[in-house]
Amino acid sequence: MTDSQSIPSAAENMVPPRVRFAPSPTGYLHVGGARTALFNWLFARHFGGKLVLRIEDTDAERSSAAMVTGILEGMQWLGMDWDEGPFYQSQRLEMYREAARKLLESGHAYRCFCTREQLELRRATAAEAGETPRYDGRCRHIPAAEAIRRSAAGEPAVVRFMVPQSGVTEFQDAVFGRMEFVNSELEDFVLLRSDGIPTYHLSVVVDDIDMRITHVIRGADHLSNTPKQVLQYRALGASLPVFAHLPLILGPDKTRLSKRHGATSVMAYKEMGIVPEAFRNFLAVLGWSPGDAAKQTEGPDREIFSTEELVRMFSLHGISHSNAVFNNDKLAWYNTEYIRQYQPDRLLPLIEEEWKSAGYRPGRSREEILTAIALLQPRARNLKDFASTFKAYFGEEYEIDPAAAARFLSDASLRSLLAELGRRYAAMDDFNEGRAELVLRDLAAEKGLKAGALINGARVLLTGQSVAPSLFAVMAYLGRDRVAQRLQVQVALPGAQP
Repeated sequence: MTDSQSIPSAAENMVPPRVRFAPSPTGYLHVGGARTALFNWLFARHFGGKLVLRIEDTDAERSSAAMVTGILEGMQWLGMDWDEGPFYQSQRLEMYREAARKLLESGHAYRCFCTREQLELRRATAAEAGETPRYDGRCRHIPAAEAIRRSAAGEPAVVRFMVPQSGVTEFQDAVFGRMEFVNSELEDFVLLRSDGIPTYHLSVVVDDIDMRITHVIRGADHLSNTPKQVLQYRALGASLPVFAHLPLILGPDKTRLSKRHGATSVMAYKEMGIVPEAFRNFLAVLGWSPGDAAKQTEGPDREIFSTEELVRMFSLHGISHSNAVFNNDKLAWYNTEYIRQYQPDRLLPLIEEEWKSAGYRPGRSREEILTAIALLQPRARNLKDFASTFKAYFGEEYEIDPAAAARFLSDASLRSLLAELGRRYAAMDDFNEGRAELVLRDLAAEKGLKAGALINGARVLLTGQSVAPSLFAVMAYLGRDRVAQRLQVQVALPGAQP
């Protein structure tokens, strides 16, 4: 068997495509996995194809139902639906064993009786000699009849693929171009463990053939696995899918993204107050560019794209060859931009989730809440702001920032003037944004004080913060009675009392 010729890809021009996302439930949905899922989803939706969800749970010790639930929740939060599945590899074991039997019968695989201790000793010896530790292929020379007899007698054995000892295995990658691997540098890899559980190499190929997957879109860390899978496709008489390997995602220090760079679980970003569309847009351009397609959507420098635009523009040609860098500041920018663009009634359910998590119950009507959201959107950094720094807009239970109080309310005489301002507001019949400003400025002029001192102090008392939307817009939203009461009572004022 030789792989010296170019391998055709019968799936390359198949329409509509069938792609898959195949996470392992040994952890929650992480950033890299989410981007892989997103690219597959966009590709399927762009071409009117199907996305198959497959759970690769053959590692029974490390897999868990909770992790599966976490993966599904992460995909649903990002708005990625699937067309078929989820399928579980743990429920398809006999299919993998049957494929291993076919490879044994066709001479593309053999039984290996080497024990773990023997293998570890040989690998250690090779390492000491400065050689690459790898299986030396000694069991491939055992006659088939003898191997069958020993296995039938109960001697433990794994099934290994018989890699050609000469030639090359090559394939065309939709991102990186022609890839070539020298067969003599590939070891005879395990297909089926002695307990009958398949390895990743076998199960992924069997599943992709059975599920008629036309395009395998996955991380570049799988590139080294691909020649082993190409060999199996050929041995099983199946056409190759189109392979497209995605560049890795690195941290700011250009090392592989990990927990030391911050959260890596998708749902952790939800808990940080990131809105799903912002995270999806951010992931979409992490290693992909719309290129010329963006020129049809208001210029090449645009970075905000709706879901419909991403689906319309996505193609494998836009995937970068270079690794992408995860930039938390950029994600924060996307988040603020999306929060500003949301309609208040669309933002409200997301805010209500934050309130529920924080154990907070707003004391306003729905109409008032929507008005407050519209007022606050330009200043919101994330959803958590609505359950923390913005609480003064949704109820009477809120805290005043001690630093803001120390800066703008330390003067007792100023606090007295603010209380006086509250009394004047309480006596007004016509209270609105313009009238509220006029009364404040008149009081400042009357007392020979700069209006800014009253504005800054009032802002802290009314919102708890030193930074807020226009003070008089805030007053108009809160209404005369609330404004008058907060300015006069000045409750929970850190370090000072009126």
